[in-house]
Amino acid sequence: MRKIILMMSVSLDGFIEGPDRQIDWHMVDDELHGHFNEQLRTMGAFLNGRVTYELMAEFWPTADLDPSSTGPMAEFAGIWRDMPKIVFSRTLERADWNTTVMRDVVVDEIMALKARPGGDLALGGTDLTAAFLRHDLIDEYRIYVHPVLIGRGKPLFPASDAMITLRLAGTRTFGNGVVLLRYERPDASPSPG
Repeated sequence: MRKIILMMSVSLDGFIEGPDRQIDWHMVDDELHGHFNEQLRTMGAFLNGRVTYELMAEFWPTADLDPSSTGPMAEFAGIWRDMPKIVFSRTLERADWNTTVMRDVVVDEIMALKARPGGDLALGGTDLTAAFLRHDLIDEYRIYVHPVLIGRGKPLFPASDAMITLRLAGTRTFGNGVVLLRYERPDASPSPG
């Protein structure tokens, strides 16, 4: 069965974006972006909320045509265009770029999606993550901790009364100081990477 893998960048103090939605503090250099590409190209689909999807659709479809794009950025543009995407939205009527719109996070539908053949499913976006957490649907957490304190903004995880115990599956330190923390459910079979 495919896994649902949360992949998110976060500041050391736990925020995914600043108070005005800024992410200019993300330290994505060619090494880190190349790693993202390596991880994401094997996925079976990207799962995003509407806001994340619209931000991605605004930039990535033509990023490889921009002369200022680095090699890894141009490579990701192709990965993003070709990858099946599922956007969860109650308001979006349609979406382009190989995208299916789902209205809600329905456990039976997500389990059916996981049972399909293909690569794992990359989950992104905090509001969608909160919905998947409420239903205990996340199998693996790949959290990229950036060495910066931003003070305030949108936290990665919402306040919750639930406690989810995980096991460390691996770590990696990048040259720019970003550290990947990989955690899996205790009952999950170990995954490479």
